Amino acid sequence: MIDTQAALRFRRLGTLTIFAVYFVILVGGIVRASGAGMGCPDWPTCFGQWVPPTEESQLPANYHEIYAHRGYENTQFNPVKTWTEYTNRLVGVTIGFLIFLTAWSSRIYLKTDKTIFYLSVSVLFLVGFQGWLGSTVVASNLKPFMITLHMLLALFIVALLIYTIARSQRQFISRVDTRLLPAKFQKVLIAAMMMTLLQVAMGTQVREAVDFIAHEHTYIDRQYWRDDFPLIFYIHRSFSSVILFTNLWLAWKIRQVTDKKSLLFRAGLALAAFVIIEIIVGITLDRLGVPPIAQPVHLLMANLIFGAQFFIYICLNYASRNQVRIEIS
Repeated sequence: MIDTQAALRFRRLGTLTIFAVYFVILVGGIVRASGAGMGCPDWPTCFGQWVPPTEESQLPANYHEIYAHRGYENTQFNPVKTWTEYTNRLVGVTIGFLIFLTAWSSRIYLKTDKTIFYLSVSVLFLVGFQGWLGSTVVASNLKPFMITLHMLLALFIVALLIYTIARSQRQFISRVDTRLLPAKFQKVLIAAMMMTLLQVAMGTQVREAVDFIAHEHTYIDRQYWRDDFPLIFYIHRSFSSVILFTNLWLAWKIRQVTDKKSLLFRAGLALAAFVIIEIIVGITLDRLGVPPIAQPVHLLMANLIFGAQFFIYICLNYASRNQVRIEIS
């Protein structure tokens, strides 16, 4: 028998960790959009210090030569970029502690559902690997492929966390009434998830191109970046309309047949909100010269969309074990 209070603490801690991971994705997007990824050219220290300097005078006079010898030519200290990247690292460390606490608190399920414990521990190891990958990203001098891999792993980690927390609450989730949803709802949902992953993959290619264009323009003259966008950008932009209408259909069907106080209803509402915000931000990026703040928000919304879709999928699977769906038009 599970201690109810311990289970509640696990759920709350796990939910907090999920939101924290989304926050670090946002912060990571800000780092990338602002060009602050090399604000700290070494890892885990920053300019050889655990707490980075605030002024260039605090660095060795020959620090340019030191980092050029390490493979980082044209290293130039910028306090804003340095502290932006350092803040990103601090947030990452905080996530590590939260993941550890989540894994530790999951031990209460060792006698009733060992999978929850093993998944929690797996997330802990994945976060450790993610930290190592972050150091590799810095060592690679921010190669686009490594940055993309770093982001995709974060997406996988948060999906694993969502499943772990949902599994611990499966008795509650299975009570959600999904019988009035269309028989094809789950198939459309799976298709929507696949489309989201495809859209994210295309988005990473667009982002790599934008990073190259930004470097060529030395991160200024943003209003001219769009002139150099590759073909994949226009495919990515056009495909967003399919993403929009598919997800709005899912959210609308949930709204039609579920109790407005249910967890599934709130998940559907969140999905619709995330997709609409994502489209608005995408239009902003396209029409307003790629404003820096819009880039990390665009990335965050893509992750939130997949997270909402994945949670709805979990709800359907748990509910289907106890219910018979009724096909409606």
